[in-house]
Amino acid sequence: MINYFKGIFTGLKSLVLGMSVTLKVFFRKKVTEQYPENRKTLQISDRWRAVLTMPHDENNEHACTACGICQMNCPNNSITVLSQMIDTEDGKKKRILDKHIYDLGSCSFCNLCVITCPSAAIEFSNHYENAVFTRSKLIEQLNHEGSKLREKQKSDTSIETQEKQ
Repeated sequence: MINYFKGIFTGLKSLVLGMSVTLKVFFRKKVTEQYPENRKTLQISDRWRAVLTMPHDENNEHACTACGICQMNCPNNSITVLSQMIDTEDGKKKRILDKHIYDLGSCSFCNLCVITCPSAAIEFSNHYENAVFTRSKLIEQLNHEGSKLREKQKSDTSIETQEKQ
């Protein structure tokens, strides 16, 4: 008999606790965004991951060294890094980026590619409107035609080699 009343009071306590949470949320200030009417005033979190980008500076240079770590760590194979081997002025072979292809349609926005990139060459932008009519428009090349590795990194590596000698 005691367990019966104990069960009723436990259930009532649970009901009151749940209703108190509901009432707190009911009287809280509303945060609903009226999209698309408020595109100009829309506040998007800085942590929002929308589209993978490869930042280029004013000289159309990027930081990607074509190491392929982002491609290896991508769980959905959304990234394809195509590289070329060239001969440098000092006769050594060097890998350079030919194409960095990104498929937004298969990306899970896990951020593993950005975290593991040793040269911080890719990042997620805050762009949130990604609707297209065909899936082929979701595949893009991140490095622009004619873009090259940043000169700063080239000079840093040459300084390091001079210091070693």
